[in-house]
Amino acid sequence: MKVLVFTSLFPNNVAPNHGVFVKERIAEVRRLGKCELKIVAPIPYYPPLRFGWRASFAQVVREEIIDGIQVYHPRYFMIPKVAMALHGGTMCLSLIRFIKNVQRTFDFDFIDAHYVYPDGFAAVLLGAVLSKPVVVSARGSDINEFGRFPIIKRLLRYTIKRSVRSIAVCQALKSEMSRLGIDSTKVSVIPNGVDRKKFFPCPTKEKTRTALGLPRTRRIVLSVGALIPRKGHDYTIRALTRLIRQYRYSDVLLLIVGSGPERNDLETLVSSLGIQEHVRFVGEIPHKKLHLWYSAADLCCLASDKEGWPNVILESLACGTPVVATDIWGIPEIIQSESVGLLTKRDDENIAAALHKALNKTWSTESILEFAEQHSWRRAAESVQSIFDEVVEGSSRSN
Repeated sequence: MKVLVFTSLFPNNVAPNHGVFVKERIAEVRRLGKCELKIVAPIPYYPPLRFGWRASFAQVVREEIIDGIQVYHPRYFMIPKVAMALHGGTMCLSLIRFIKNVQRTFDFDFIDAHYVYPDGFAAVLLGAVLSKPVVVSARGSDINEFGRFPIIKRLLRYTIKRSVRSIAVCQALKSEMSRLGIDSTKVSVIPNGVDRKKFFPCPTKEKTRTALGLPRTRRIVLSVGALIPRKGHDYTIRALTRLIRQYRYSDVLLLIVGSGPERNDLETLVSSLGIQEHVRFVGEIPHKKLHLWYSAADLCCLASDKEGWPNVILESLACGTPVVATDIWGIPEIIQSESVGLLTKRDDENIAAALHKALNKTWSTESILEFAEQHSWRRAAESVQSIFDEVVEGSSRSN
C-alpha cells in the first residue's frame, strides 16, 4: 500500500527534534515492510529575512531524506497569532497543487494525518478533493487545548467525523474526543513507544556525568521539554527552591534541557530566587544524545499542564531513571505504579514533596527497565498497520 503522511509535526534540517515522536512511529511502520511512504511536512511561509525567530522557517530545505523516507517541506500561507480558524483552510489551499503533483508519481491509497487541527482538517479537505480516505491521529494539545475555542472545536469535530479512522495516543484523549460528539468506536488508542536502541542506561552514572561535564556527587533532577508555559519549567524551578530551603537540599542540581521563547523569563526567575548555583540551562540536545542526560540524572521531572502521551517519560524510564510528573491527561496511564515514578498535583508545594520523596526512595532499575520494555515502537506500529489494512480493505470494497 502507498501512504501519504501529512503533518507539520516532523523533523527537518533546521529543527531535527521537532515532532520526532511522529517520525519514530512512521519509521517503525515502514520497517514492517507493508507500506511505501512519502511525507508532506509543510512549513509556514516566511520571507528570506534574518530577523525574528520565524526566520528559521525560510532555512528549511524543500526536500530531504529522513530515515530512508522522502520528506517534502512545501510552504503554506498563514497569519501568525490571528485568524487561527482559517489556518486549516489556508493550509489546504496553499498545498492542493503540490499534493496533486505528488499524486502524479505516487498515487497514494490514503492520507495519514497527524495533529487534528490544522493539519488533520486540511488533510480531510484534501482527501475530499482527491477522493482519498484520511486517517487522523490526535496528539495532545490539538484536542485538550484547541477544544476550548468554540470555532476550533467545531473544526475538530468536523475533521474527526470526516476521517475514516482516528487514533488517540491515550485513553484520556479518546474520552475527550467522545465529548466532542465523536463516535468512540472509530477512535483507536495507540500509545507512543520508545526505541530501546536509542534510549538505554549508560554503564555508570559517574562516568556519564564526567563525560557531560556534570558534578559526580550532586543529586541531579532533569527537566526535558520546550521552554514554553505548558511544560511548567517555572513550577519545577519553584519546587526546587522549596527543596533547597524547606527540605535542606544543599547539593541538588536542576538541569533544564530544551529551547524556546521562555528562556529569558526562566533565567530571570532563577536569578530572582537566588538559586543560580542549583540550575543549569543546557539548551537543546540532539535526540540521539538524550540518553546520556537521562542516564546522568537521579530523577526526571515533568510539570506539564497538558500532555497526550509524553515521550520524555518513556525515554527516561528506558534509561532506568524514575519520573515525577503531574497527574494530568495521559500521564497516569503511563505511571500506574510507584515502582516507576510518582504523580503529583501541579503546584510547587506538591511537586517539591514528590521530588523529596522520590530522591529518598530506593528504586529498582530492573523494574523500571522491564516496564519500558513493554512499550516499544514496534508494538505501536503493528497496531497502526492493522488500521491501515482495514482502511485499504474498506476503500477497495467501496470501489
